[in-house]
Amino acid sequence: MRKIKKLFLFTILFLYLASCANRGTPSGGEIDETPPSITKSSPENYTLNFRSNEIRVYFDEYIKFKNLQKYLIISPPIDPVPEITPLGTASKYLEIKFQDSLKLNTTYVFNFGESIVDNNADNVFSNYKYILSTGKYIDSLKISGNLQDALEMSNPKDIDVMLYEIVSSTTDSIIYKSKPKYITKLVDSTGQFNLENLKEGKYKLIALKEENKDYIYQNENDKIAFYNQIITLPKDTGNYNLKLFKENLDFKFGRPKHSSKNSISFGFSGILENYKIDLISDVDDTFKSKIIFGDQDVKDTLYYWYNSIKELDSLKFVVRNNDLIDTMSVKLRNSNIDTLKIKPLQNNYISFLENIQFHANTPFDEIDTTKISLINKDSIKVDFEISLDTLQNTYSFNFEKLEEEDYNFQFLPGSFTDLYKTTNDTLNYSYKTKTYDDYGNLRLTLRNVNYPAIVQLTTKTGEVKYEKIISAQGNIDFKHVIPNKYYVRVIFDKNKNGKYDPGNYLSNYYSERVSHLDEELDIRAGWDLVQEFILK
Repeated sequence: MRKIKKLFLFTILFLYLASCANRGTPSGGEIDETPPSITKSSPENYTLNFRSNEIRVYFDEYIKFKNLQKYLIISPPIDPVPEITPLGTASKYLEIKFQDSLKLNTTYVFNFGESIVDNNADNVFSNYKYILSTGKYIDSLKISGNLQDALEMSNPKDIDVMLYEIVSSTTDSIIYKSKPKYITKLVDSTGQFNLENLKEGKYKLIALKEENKDYIYQNENDKIAFYNQIITLPKDTGNYNLKLFKENLDFKFGRPKHSSKNSISFGFSGILENYKIDLISDVDDTFKSKIIFGDQDVKDTLYYWYNSIKELDSLKFVVRNNDLIDTMSVKLRNSNIDTLKIKPLQNNYISFLENIQFHANTPFDEIDTTKISLINKDSIKVDFEISLDTLQNTYSFNFEKLEEEDYNFQFLPGSFTDLYKTTNDTLNYSYKTKTYDDYGNLRLTLRNVNYPAIVQLTTKTGEVKYEKIISAQGNIDFKHVIPNKYYVRVIFDKNKNGKYDPGNYLSNYYSERVSHLDEELDIRAGWDLVQEFILK
């Protein structure tokens, strides 16, 4: 009987556990995809004659801020910035507390963008604006437009578009020291912008891509776009097209530094043109010097290399660049002597178009071609021509290249001599070529072009891979192009200097015109591609 009871209890327990095991795991219900909504505001949105020191906006669920600093735009800017909560927590309302009185008869817009989300699922309450007026009405004028990068094909991002109010005392330098009256951001990736709730008046239209988000133009780091005439509202309400660019900085030498035993570095900013570094210290007749860039990738420092038998405590220079003249002195110190090191700039495989280049860390002074040999795979001597880029401190070797050929350079000791009479050891370098069919060819025909023009094949990110300067109508042939995807960029070289020139805000001129072919070109090995580009 006792065994029967135990069996009965065991059976009941087994069935209970089995039923528990068969129960499914709860699904948690449907995913919440509903953004929060506003239940009330105090004061109400679009309130007039605002005199309060705080605003509260209530929601139907707990909300929090996500990337508030990135998305929030207060227009016009308020100084000091109001305190906005919640921060780092969740709440059923957002609060704006003003630390000082607002300006009278002014419409203020708080655009929260994509920063308001619910606490549980981060559903976005998108593009919420709270608008108030300290006067009797809400300003309702507006302007719109489009912004594009002046040089690059991709649309710019994270751009602030601004209006500066113009009064009798306003100068163009206002953007360097004052914040704008109105601010907005690009609507989306198309580059569209809208400036709304504007007051009647005169304005300067500016756009900035800033490194520091302070709405103050700093041309060392920021990109700028501008409309070069005054906008008068409500008369001028047209659509404005802006081009964003990075200004060329005015040239300026930094203070020189003694960087090694025999070199002095001159850092600089701006475009290096028509420069001179003249020594004015008394030196002996054996003193020699050369000026070069220090590194292939660093283009903001010049190095003044010198060779002197006499021990020197300091050197004094006059530096010039166009109209800029300055006197600088350098105190010399003990340091290590640099030894000559030769660096080849090509890898093993070379194209039919490139020259073989060699760079040195100290200034080249002499070359002895009798100690240099170039032979092919059949040990037949190959003729070559040599050129020296003194500023880059690079020797280039130009020679005819054949298909599937091997080329071997040998530099015997004494081939290269630097400023300090140091020479190279024996150096050997080998290179190979491929077949013509390993490359592609492009024939490009342009329509509606103003000459001269600079035609470039670039990567998607704008890196220039091939370039030709054209001065008259005709087919443009890019031969032996490495197979890849390319984009065509045409620069209208208005000042005929062979390079792209950006605009300048204070001089009130725009960047040189640039056109992009809309489609990507797929240049394939062994293919001849013919492409027409009708410029707008």
